[in-house]
Amino acid sequence: MFYDYKTVVFLDGEFVNAKQFGKVSLYSQTFLYGNGAFEGIRAYKTSHGVQIFKAKQHFERLKASATQIYIDLPYSVEKLEEIAYTLLEKNHLQNAYLRPVAFLGEGISLDSVNKTHFFMGAFKWAKYLGEKPLKTMVSSFQRPHPKAFPVETKCCGMYVNSVIASTEARRKGFQEAIMLDYQGFVSQAPGANLFYIKDNELFTPPSGSIFQGVTRQTILELAKQRNIPIHEKLFKIEDLQSADSAFLTGTAAEMVAIESVNEVDLKFGKNPQQTIYKELSESYMDLLRTFKPEQPLTII
Repeated sequence: MFYDYKTVVFLDGEFVNAKQFGKVSLYSQTFLYGNGAFEGIRAYKTSHGVQIFKAKQHFERLKASATQIYIDLPYSVEKLEEIAYTLLEKNHLQNAYLRPVAFLGEGISLDSVNKTHFFMGAFKWAKYLGEKPLKTMVSSFQRPHPKAFPVETKCCGMYVNSVIASTEARRKGFQEAIMLDYQGFVSQAPGANLFYIKDNELFTPPSGSIFQGVTRQTILELAKQRNIPIHEKLFKIEDLQSADSAFLTGTAAEMVAIESVNEVDLKFGKNPQQTIYKELSESYMDLLRTFKPEQPLTII
């Protein structure tokens, strides 16, 4: 359950009870067509108090996503951060997940409507894909062509592509899907970026058909700091299956290893700690426990 009778959310300029704020119109253009923008953000209890991880980057990306799909989001990045920290305080949350959404008012036409609504909620959410290495399959659904849709946006409607890929995998007995791009190269998981490790070097798909996640960029920064060779390049499923280990990254998933791809076990799939995955995952978790605020804010 994401909320109860005590939960406070933010909606259109006010902090209100989640069960009392009223209903979204059935004629909302976002409900009818999916053209809304959202973010997934985590807060952590750190040695510097409760902090939202890379809040500025997340809210800048939210505004950029909205702009790309012709939605006017009338809040500054600074105001969005203020709202987020206030939500954490009002809901007495420390380690939490935040979900801001810009959605549109009523409209049946295919022109983006002028009325924008804004919602933000906060709740406890464990690692989305769990702790154990995942058994994955190659999805029969591919990532959208970059000329068919702005793939760098977090648009509500585009995540139908993610939902059906994940659902297909789980109904076939796997724990997550691996998606290919329109050329048949490995792209990402439905809601997470993908890396593999070979001979203590790090490989990940380049920009183009992937969503360049904040966690993905964080892992690249950590690898660079540790002088781990990085290769952003196109590769096939066979390259992934022959890797020493592999993992997914995302705000909701954090970091989670891949055990197998299409029932082919990776060399260290069941024990990725025998590779530089151990160093990277420990560095990442240490960062989440110790990172400093990006700018002075009221901290819980």
